Amino acid sequence: MIRKVGIISKPRKEDLAAVVPRLLEWLRAHNLEAFYDKETAASIAPGGPIRQAQGKPEVPREELPAKTDMIILLGGDGTLLAAARMMGDSSVPILPVNLGGLGFLTSVTLDELYAILEEVLAGRHRVSERVLLEAEVVRGGQVIERQRALNDAVLNKAALARIIDLELLIEGGYVCSYKADGLIVSTPTGSTAYSLAAGGPIVYPVLDAFVITPICPHSLTNRPLVIPDSMRIEIDFHCGDESVFLTIDGQVGIELKEGDRIAIRKAPSKLRLIRPVKKTYFQILRNKLKWGGR
Repeated sequence: MIRKVGIISKPRKEDLAAVVPRLLEWLRAHNLEAFYDKETAASIAPGGPIRQAQGKPEVPREELPAKTDMIILLGGDGTLLAAARMMGDSSVPILPVNLGGLGFLTSVTLDELYAILEEVLAGRHRVSERVLLEAEVVRGGQVIERQRALNDAVLNKAALARIIDLELLIEGGYVCSYKADGLIVSTPTGSTAYSLAAGGPIVYPVLDAFVITPICPHSLTNRPLVIPDSMRIEIDFHCGDESVFLTIDGQVGIELKEGDRIAIRKAPSKLRLIRPVKKTYFQILRNKLKWGGR
């Protein structure tokens, strides 16, 4: 039963002032309690009637999953990627509404928002559960960094003209070596992001798999690899004095040192996305990525 709704918004998005007040009025009219982050609060006129009627609903973004039964996200794919990392082990579903550009992950439009909210309240909505990966940086036998990703974890170099020597291990066993600009480990959700641009396959988003895609490999025999997401992936690298980074969802960058090891596994929980009942994944591929077009 949905009683409390959280709202997460893209920072400094001009459309919010036109969207948020109406959304809050709709939620109140349907006897739903609303909580929102500071980005959403900034779009409401100070001292306005909605803010007064709601009391003090502004809370830190990271507290929203614990306070709500559902989260409405107003923004683009980048906003959703950041929110996915924030969710932790929460099972609260997210309804992603596109206020950005491409909107591949946030495929719900503003025109569809209220119809989908009606479906949610009636229990007719569809939830897509998405695998998250968990990446660790191991230095001297100790985990010094741990991050989750909805799309991908990418090991890449900073220098333009150098390649990295990489070794891939799966379940502790040696798989192969790469000479490449980097290596992408993506979830099925992230298979249509950087991995696709690097020549990786499109993987249906609810499959239990990871995709390992080399970036500009210095060998014609290196091809993307699809494995069960139950397997543990480890990556060793040799870069000399060059800078190498682990990048999480294109948003978090971690500088690495020679001798570090990257360990990647499936996160213990999944992200739950509310999807339009009548809009299929293949429709989104055709409309957003022009897949199958000539």
